[in-house]
Amino acid sequence: MAQLIYSGLISLDGYLADRNGNFDWSAPDEEVHAFVNDLERDAGTYLYGRRMYEVMSAWETFGAPPSDEPPVIQDYSRIWRAADKIVYSTTLERPATPRTRIERRFDPDAVQKLKDGADGTIGIGGATIAVAALSAGLVDECQVFVSPVVVGGGLRFFPEGLELNLELLEERRFGNGVMYLRYRSLSGNCS
Repeated sequence: MAQLIYSGLISLDGYLADRNGNFDWSAPDEEVHAFVNDLERDAGTYLYGRRMYEVMSAWETFGAPPSDEPPVIQDYSRIWRAADKIVYSTTLERPATPRTRIERRFDPDAVQKLKDGADGTIGIGGATIAVAALSAGLVDECQVFVSPVVVGGGLRFFPEGLELNLELLEERRFGNGVMYLRYRSLSGNCS
């Protein structure tokens, strides 16, 4: 059975993006990016909301051959292109990338069946779709890369009002001050 993993690069105060939608401050350096690549290698599928998919779809061409991007970027591009993508959207008419399908609504039972029938990991990206998965008790792990910056508001990694019990499994500090924290979601405690 696959593990469903919610991950993100966040500010110290818990935001994925600031009030203006900017997340440039979270761009990983080469050391962090190589670590992310290693984590993502087992991802067979990514679940996205529309906005996150539109951001991530740049990886279809960015770093793809022929490319003069650094090897760590080319590696992530290969990883992303090799995975299936499911986009939850009521407005997106057709996917912009191969290996992608659109679902009109998030169905917890369908996601559980996907987990049951897969190996490796399934990544979930986008705060809105992650809330649905967290609330349904489907998320097995939360992985955060905490950047040494406070942005004061914006799009939260965990939404206001969500209660979730977690167990710390791993932590790592990078040379640029970023902290990686890996947590297990303790089942049945989401509200």
